[in-house]
Amino acid sequence: MKSFIRVGVDLAKNYFQVHALSEEGKPAVSRKLTRAKLREFFAQTEPCLVGMEACSSAHYWARELRSMGHTTLLIPPTYVKPYVKRGKNDVVDAEAICEAMSRPQMRFVPVKTPEQQATLMLHTARELLIKQRTMAVNAIRSHLAEFGIVVAKGAGHVEELLKIAEDDDCLPQAALGAVTILGNILDQLDKSLAELDGKIAKEHAKSGMSQLLVEVPGVGKLIATAIVAHVPDPAAFKSGRDFAAWLGLTPRQNSSGGKQSLGGITKQGNRYMRKLLVLGATSLLNIVGRRVGPLSEWTAGLLAKKPARLVTVALANKMARIIWAMMSTGEGFRTETFAKAY
Repeated sequence: MKSFIRVGVDLAKNYFQVHALSEEGKPAVSRKLTRAKLREFFAQTEPCLVGMEACSSAHYWARELRSMGHTTLLIPPTYVKPYVKRGKNDVVDAEAICEAMSRPQMRFVPVKTPEQQATLMLHTARELLIKQRTMAVNAIRSHLAEFGIVVAKGAGHVEELLKIAEDDDCLPQAALGAVTILGNILDQLDKSLAELDGKIAKEHAKSGMSQLLVEVPGVGKLIATAIVAHVPDPAAFKSGRDFAAWLGLTPRQNSSGGKQSLGGITKQGNRYMRKLLVLGATSLLNIVGRRVGPLSEWTAGLLAKKPARLVTVALANKMARIIWAMMSTGEGFRTETFAKAY
């Protein structure tokens, strides 16, 4: 069997580039392999360190290679880019991955289980349907507005809009037929979204960690299941701040010469989770006046001197740190920090 100290793999749909190093300073083995040949290559290789960029199929291949006895590491593509030499192709990318995985300070992505990926599929499908629903609502409103049929804003008024269009004798039948089809699509989307919400609720009921996280104010089943699926191991982050930074909720630094310069949040990392946490924090601002405790007082103090939108993001940052602490320790949320005022 072949023996390597580490192997970098550039993943693709049908062809994979392998950069295998048998010894430091020695020439590397570079091969382009098909999907079947990739399995055969690693089946004939002694257990070694295998690195890949974290992409759509990386978690699957990481699990497959682990089942063969190899140690797999997933690297964020952003961290591989500095090791790419002049030009870009599959050979150069595989070499860069092999080099990046050898760095002692490199950060890696935890490998997700099939169950976690399935939960994330529910969330991504739900997001897609929400976008399609918004497009359908906007299309109905804009088309009927051309015929002078207008109602109040909001998806809740679409049924009223369709009813007015149906009763309008001046509306051409072709236009009525078009918006009726859009209305049927909207009904089907609502049913599909309700079905997905039910499946997400079932995943929430099966996860003890997800049920723990809903104790945090502003965190519901949607946010809890998304976080549990996205973060297989909270130990991947040294602190709650690292977790918040991974979500892009910490200030961007542009410091030099010992002088600190902080800007807005970085907005790097997982956009979906960041959006959910900001929405959860927004809902908390509506009830902060009816709560007591350190978290309520901290939020109220910020609201007294900062714009509400800025406070929302700061509160989302705080929520992220609380969530990380709970995931790391297994401790429940301390309700006295945000208790109801009697």
